[in-house]
Amino acid sequence: MRCFPVEFARAVLRYHDVPGRIDCPLVFIHGLGCASSSDYPQVAMEPALSNRRRLLVDLLGAGFSDRPPDFPYTVGSHAHCLAEFIEGLGTAQVDLFGHSAGGAIAIEAAVLSRGRVRRLILSEPNLDPGGGVFSCRIASETEQNFVACGHARMVRETLDDGNSACAGSLAASLPVAVHRMAVSLVAGSVPSWREQIRAVSAVRRREEIGGTGAKHVRRRIADTGCCSKPRYGDGAYGD
Repeated sequence: MRCFPVEFARAVLRYHDVPGRIDCPLVFIHGLGCASSSDYPQVAMEPALSNRRRLLVDLLGAGFSDRPPDFPYTVGSHAHCLAEFIEGLGTAQVDLFGHSAGGAIAIEAAVLSRGRVRRLILSEPNLDPGGGVFSCRIASETEQNFVACGHARMVRETLDDGNSACAGSLAASLPVAVHRMAVSLVAGSVPSWREQIRAVSAVRRREEIGGTGAKHVRRRIADTGCCSKPRYGDGAYGD
């Protein structure tokens, strides 16, 4: 486990750093109530990724990372921390994977990082306001009530559903961090995360082929080094 002090948050991000021969690291960002240190070790050890340097980042308030009491725990604040982390790696570029809420964070971090993100890979990302079933359920409670009893109740229910791994990650997450992230996902962003990824894609397409016309912008996002599995929710908890 490695540490990265984030000046923006005055706190420490912690992450697993799995070495590889390819210079461009692959950075994993988890979803709401989860942790990369729990979700992705098995994925990171897949033979197809054996040549890649793999960084499994726990966001603030989750997993092994710090839990600063005065941090906003919004998509935007997490994205600023991630952009600082990417810059601090000292590599020319990274490939960035974001799952569910982590997809929205990855999109904003890619915008902030201005060319340091070579490829953006999104799985079940939140792209529009409104959240998913998991975040909406959390955000429907007041922060005070969720911290006092909602978080523990949700952990018990997740255990009762037979999902011990998810229950463990959720239990290890700071309750106020989970609630504030859920509220942020429901509120969305202006411009939306969908609009932001389209803008990033359009800029990269113009840079690569020198085109500015609409036919260039309409080309598939995958052609620009960005790809998305389009289901909009909150990870394993469903839409």
